Amino acid sequence: MEVARSTIEILEKTAVATVATVLRQMGIKSTWMLGPRPILSGQRRVAAPAFTLRFIPVREDIPTDVSVTGPTSPRAVLDKIPQGAIIVADALGLQKAGVFGDIICARMMHLGIAGLITDGPIRDIVGLTRLGWPIWANGTAAPPSPAGLHCADSQVPVACGGIAVFPGDIMVGDDDGVVAIPASIADEVARQASEKDRFEEWVYEQVREGAALDGLYPPNDETEKRYLKHVETMARASR
Repeated sequence: MEVARSTIEILEKTAVATVATVLRQMGIKSTWMLGPRPILSGQRRVAAPAFTLRFIPVREDIPTDVSVTGPTSPRAVLDKIPQGAIIVADALGLQKAGVFGDIICARMMHLGIAGLITDGPIRDIVGLTRLGWPIWANGTAAPPSPAGLHCADSQVPVACGGIAVFPGDIMVGDDDGVVAIPASIADEVARQASEKDRFEEWVYEQVREGAALDGLYPPNDETEKRYLKHVETMARASR
């Protein structure tokens, strides 16, 4: 299912923490990844459809050249990845090799891929830092990918960071980590999360100015009326 660009643009402006809360309220609780973290604090938030890669542990009868350039290797599928998609690489949480390094990530960036999410480590952190491409990974490792991993498939459901990710799920990542949104409900999640973000920003400013939490968060009827008046005032001011 293809998600409208307008929905993705809303999610690009919406905090992962807010999205996770909205999904939980909708009954979708297993959506936040355990393991992948931003390699740089403050890297830009990304919202993009998932293009999945499924890695398995390397085995002695799998030649290195097959892992590097074989028919299921990331290099073989790079040109199939749509611009604007984000790679979700299921590495089983294995820590013995870096899933990708700076050179292949530079190529991915050049191709217009939005970023990388993996529950394995990455390598060449100095080069990746210079690249400035959004990456969420489970630490770093010096050995190259074929030392511990073999990409067995792509565009299949994967288990990354302890959650299920299907091709086309909308992934949202920021400093709080990564959350996966089922494509079928992305429009509604975006609508609710965007509104919740605006409300919580207003609450945050109220608290900074000294307001007590009781009746404010969660809001009582009086708070909801005050917030609606605030929204109306802001709408008039923007006309």
